[in-house]
Order: sequence, then structure tokens, then C-alpha cells
Amino acid sequence: MAAGWTRWFPGLATARDYKLAWLPHDLFAGLALSAMLVPVGIAYAVASGLPGIYGLYATIVPLLAYGLFGPSRILVLGPDSALAPIILGVVLSLSAGDPARAVALAGAMAVVSGIICLVAGLARLGFVTELLSKPIRYGYMNGIAFTVLVSQIPTLLGLRIEGDGPLRRLAEIAQAVMAGRANGMAFAVGGGTLAAILLLKRVPRLPAILIAVVAATLAVAVFDLSNRAGVSVLGSLPQGLPHFELPWIGAGDLVPVLVGGAAVALVSFADTSVLSRVYAARMGTRPKPDQEMVALGAANLATGIFQGFPISSSSSRTPVAEASGARTQLAGVVGALAVAMLLVAAPDLLEHLPHTALAAVVIAAAIGLVDLQGLLRIHRMQPWEFWLSMACFAGVVFLGVIPGIGLAIFIAVVEFLWDGSRPHSAILGRADGVKGYHDITRYPQARQVPGLVLFRWDAPLFFANAEFFRERALEAVSQSPTPVRWLVVAAEPVTSVDVTAADALVDLDDQLEASGVELCFAELKDPVKDKLKQFGLFSRFGEDSFFPTVGAAVSAYLEAHPVVWVDWEDR
Repeated sequence: MAAGWTRWFPGLATARDYKLAWLPHDLFAGLALSAMLVPVGIAYAVASGLPGIYGLYATIVPLLAYGLFGPSRILVLGPDSALAPIILGVVLSLSAGDPARAVALAGAMAVVSGIICLVAGLARLGFVTELLSKPIRYGYMNGIAFTVLVSQIPTLLGLRIEGDGPLRRLAEIAQAVMAGRANGMAFAVGGGTLAAILLLKRVPRLPAILIAVVAATLAVAVFDLSNRAGVSVLGSLPQGLPHFELPWIGAGDLVPVLVGGAAVALVSFADTSVLSRVYAARMGTRPKPDQEMVALGAANLATGIFQGFPISSSSSRTPVAEASGARTQLAGVVGALAVAMLLVAAPDLLEHLPHTALAAVVIAAAIGLVDLQGLLRIHRMQPWEFWLSMACFAGVVFLGVIPGIGLAIFIAVVEFLWDGSRPHSAILGRADGVKGYHDITRYPQARQVPGLVLFRWDAPLFFANAEFFRERALEAVSQSPTPVRWLVVAAEPVTSVDVTAADALVDLDDQLEASGVELCFAELKDPVKDKLKQFGLFSRFGEDSFFPTVGAAVSAYLEAHPVVWVDWEDR
């Protein structure tokens, strides 16, 4: 029973086996992590259209939840730049400028995302995110990065922009800059912060974000830039901790929140899945995608009912925990408690934190999402997949983040069906001096046994390619240089058969039988044979029509039909 509990609560297993020698490392890593959690949490809350304090709430709660449910000992969860435009897209269009309503909408999205991830994890659907190919992931992540970057440029320049969508916002930004409405001092502070973050990131183990943000805050405070130059600042944070509050929304908000929550679930688990695998490999442990989905769901659900908003794993904060020497999930718990202490004991500490510096933090994160080298590599390897990636990028930029992700999923399904619907097939022959039977287009000197067609199908048989299979098999028969008696399907690559494909096999058999051709199979896997038995086809074809190898099928054919054939091994 205890083992069952620890399976779903890995944090309990860690606590049970905790070594005292790990404690100093976890304490130090947690405190070091908290220095980054605060400015990043606030920055991503503002980027999501929410008051900064809720970014800290969405930092504390998920780390505590993940400490109990998370299977990775080092992964850090919290607000994420990739989710900001998704949250902003829903919040901005529905809240009508009401902060309380914005918080409720974002909280509801977190609850929806949490429930989806929990259900999917318990149903062992952790493999789902692997269905999105790399080019598609690059496309929507680059699109999200572009959207995030454009959304933060106005704050960096000290502007207020009302345009909806990245391209309209860019046009308004250009007009505002040309009209001289940008705040030069705000840009100097934000641009300096961004430059400092990007430069200091090159120095290993240096808290680049903390140093840059503290420097910007001190500059604004010392020179009173908020009053003298109109640099917008965060102001005092409310004192106190997040409390339980169900995020009530109206019936009219339900569909956008459900769609947004589903998009959040997809993006957050795709990122978490990749990151958890990377760190599992580094630590020599086995990744647990289903439990990661459960942990992500629990963290999102908890933050949604404790005044937070959707969260994900962090590719920027997790390396900080690792570099600081974190040993277990306790490091994240310590970081969460340190942030909580800040809210209780020193809420005015960040009073002079400039919004333009927060924008710089988000922009730096967005730049980190872009993978140009990966795109160029894809272009070199397979140009059409590069353009597939660019189509996903354009979908996010022109249609918006949520429709863009929907387009990415649609393209992924189309790509899968297209690849599966037109797989490779080959007619096999015997090439002198080469073991086995091989594609006659690759081995032009290969000889075919008179009256025998060996047809290899290099894919599962299912609804999308069943008719194509039938057509190619009949084409192979029609192209034979001699009258055909047997068609043998070399079926080793066939891993499954569905009802549509089974009916196509029946049609093929009927057509071949009418022409005096017998349909046989070689190297068919036992699970696929079981499917044929289930469909009633195994008895139709007869056990004698199934051969363990292509060679056995050829031998049986030569025994059944006296043809002139001398194998090169018999010469």
C-alpha cells in the first residue's frame, strides 16, 4: 500500500529516503532560486495581463504542489513566457480592463489545464505530445516567441499600445516612435536591463536576471526616475499569502477559457516532457511522462484555486536550481517559502522595480525560445519540413496563439496521415551474390521468380492507405514480366490492420482470385495475425497462405509450380 502511495506522490518517496547530507545543498539552491523566482514571476504575470503579485502566487503554489507530486527531483515549475500570450489572448479580450475578472479568467484557465493534464496522466496519455514533430514544435514556439517579444516592446519603450495582434502592434509601435511618444529614459533602463541579462547570461552560474533587475531598480530609486522621467514602476505589493478562491466566470466566457486551457495544457506538457527527459538523462534516472502530466495537472489545479494562473516547467529556472546544487524537490519548496516570506515581511522591497525592466526579462526569455540553428538544420535536411515549420509560425503570428496552436495540431495530423497514406512499397527480386530478396529498383540486376510477385509494404495497413495498398498490389501484378500465379505480401513492416484495411484485403483477394492469382503473406507478425483472425480473414485465406519468411514462401511456390528457376546459391 505504501508503495502505491509513493507512486502517485514521489515527494513522499524522496522524503522517506532523504539523506541529511543533501539538506545544505537544497537550502542553498532554494534560496538562490528565490532570487530569480521573484522578478521572473512578476514579469510573466504582467506579460499575461495580470497584476504582478499574482505572478508570485503562481510561483509559490506550483512549487509546493510539484514538491509532492513531481517525479523529477530538480524540475522547477512556475509562470512561463510561452504561456503568456495564450493567457493574455483570453484575458485581454474578456476582462474589459477589470483586474479582478482577469485574475478569475486566468485562474479558470489554470483549473481547465490542470484537469486536462490530470485526466491525461491518469489515463497514461503522456505520449500524446510526442505526436507533434520537431518542425511543428519549432514553428509554434518561434511564433509564440515573436508574439511575446512584440507584446513587450511597448513597455520597453514606455508606450501604451491598443492594437490587437503582433502585426498591428508593430505598426502602432512604429507610428508612436515616429511621432516621438516613446519614453527615452524608460527605454534606456529597459534596454540596459536587456543588454545586461544577455551579456551576463554568458557567464556560468551568474544570476544574470537578478543582477540586471536589481541594478535597474536601484537606478530608478536613487535617481527618482519614476517622478522625474515618468518611468513606470511596480509599486508596493499587497501584503499576505495566496488564499483559496474559486475562479468564477460567466457562461459567455466558458468556451474561450476551455479552448485557452486546452492550449495551455498542450504547450506546457510538451515543454515539461522535453525538459524532464533532458534532466532525467543528466541525473541517470528514467523519465516518467505520465506522472509528469499528473504533477503538472496538480500544480495547475492548485494554483488556479489559489489566485494563480497557468504555469509550466521552466527551462531558465531549472538550470539555476541545478547549478546551485539542488539535490531534491526540497530546493523548490525552499524557494517557494522564501518568496512567501518576502510577501509577508517585505512587500515594499520591490516598490521601485520598473516595468520596463520586467519587459526586458520577458523579452530575454522570448529570445531564448527561438531556435534558428534548429530551423536551418531542418532546412538543410528536408526543406519541405522547414516550410511546414514556417506555416506553423505564420499561423501563430497571423491568427493568434490559440488558433495557431490549433493549426499546428491540424498540420501534425495531416502530416501523419499524408506520410501514412502514401508509404513506400517495393517489388522484390533475387540479386546474385546478395542474401535475401530486395527492391528491384535498388538492385536492377535482381531476378524475379517466374509467376511469383513478392510485394513488400513498408507501413501499417489502415484506413488512410488501404485503397493505395490495393492499387499498388494490383499494379505490381500487372507489371510482372510473366503471368502471375502467386502474389506474396512481404509483411514484416506491417504492424497493424484496421477494419478498412481488412475490407481492402478482401477486395484485393476477390480481384486476384478472378484473375487466377493466389494471395499469400510472408513474415506477418503474430499480433497482426490475431487481428486477421478477429476479422475472420485468417480462415478465409487459409493457414497455408502464411509463411514465416519470404524464402519459405518462394520455396513453397517452387514446390507447387514447376517453373525454371536456378538460384545463384545453387550454381
